[in-house]
Amino acid sequence: MQNVYTVERINKYIKNMFTQDYLLQSVCVGGEVSNCKYHSSGHIYFTIKDEKSTLSCVMFSGNRNGLDFTMAEGQQVEVEGSIDIYERDGKYQLYARKIKKAGAGALFEQFQKLKEELLERGLFAEEYKQPIPKYIKKLGVVTASTGAAIRDIIQVAKRRNPFVQIILYPAIVQGEGAAPSIAQGIRALENLGVDLMIVGRGGGSIEDLWAFNTEMVAQAVFDCSVPIISAVGHETDTTIIDFVSDLRAPTPSAAAELAVYDVNKFLLQLEEEKRFLFQLMEHKMETAKLQLDSNKAKLQLLSPESRIREKRFLCIRLEEMLQEQMRKVIEAKKYHLSIRMERLEGLSPIQKLQQGYAYVSDNKGKNIRSISQISIGEELEIFVRDGKIKARAEDISSN
Repeated sequence: MQNVYTVERINKYIKNMFTQDYLLQSVCVGGEVSNCKYHSSGHIYFTIKDEKSTLSCVMFSGNRNGLDFTMAEGQQVEVEGSIDIYERDGKYQLYARKIKKAGAGALFEQFQKLKEELLERGLFAEEYKQPIPKYIKKLGVVTASTGAAIRDIIQVAKRRNPFVQIILYPAIVQGEGAAPSIAQGIRALENLGVDLMIVGRGGGSIEDLWAFNTEMVAQAVFDCSVPIISAVGHETDTTIIDFVSDLRAPTPSAAAELAVYDVNKFLLQLEEEKRFLFQLMEHKMETAKLQLDSNKAKLQLLSPESRIREKRFLCIRLEEMLQEQMRKVIEAKKYHLSIRMERLEGLSPIQKLQQGYAYVSDNKGKNIRSISQISIGEELEIFVRDGKIKARAEDISSN
């Protein structure tokens, strides 16, 4: 009967084979850096690859003293170390002791070359960028039907506006056929008449994101009449369509934030506008009421009845003024008359009579002031204080 071995025993056996192989204990491997991650523990996990194969690598923190540069995607490096198996996962990898640069990396060079070419052709020019609409009804999304990107976009979009319609084109976003699939998805959603489009995927290595660095996808984004937001990878990832698209978002979630207006914020603004409109209407009505009252007062003031009443009041006022003036004139006349009366009284013969003098006149009432005015025998009238005396001139003599 055939023996049955445990997984642990098999992994130990394979590890022993690796250990006994002299070549694998000290090897130098050249390739392009991909999927590089600096762990919080200080270890560096990365992959080196060539055109046909990839090899997982790790450099522990204790060996980093000799590393004089920061590793990044697309770098061409030479890694010295040993190849061994990690028993727990049954996975072999290169344990790096020394790493040195060897070149820029083939994919990175292709990226730079295409970027410069498209820049010269004007695909990145700002004047071709379309404005992102503030309010949309249909949101088109070109990405994989499975994965975190579409889930994040749907979650954020529905939270901000549950009424927006999301149309997904399930594109291939990695590997062979990805670029044509993405370009076809952009054209398909454009024909459906969406208001805005998000094109992207989640994070990954430069190889995983390479479809978004192709001329085919860049041209499809540039030719699209619908505004496009690119959302490829994480914030630090940069692809060609980020420069061609109308707006770049650091993540798919951020793209949904930029694409879909928050309906709650809109409702708050609407309520604020409603309050402002009511206040404005009240102000307008109050102003109109004041104007109406003013016009009413003016109309009453200018009406025939009001004018007659005003003239009547004016007549009464003038009459009172005339009476007052007449009273003043009469008073003045009385005053002047009393003065004249006093003066006349001082000159009055009667007053003189009261003082013992007499007033003499002929029978015709003519005052006799001289002896030449009478003749002997002529009748005279002598007025004294308390009466009149009839007399006759018996004798006339001069002084």
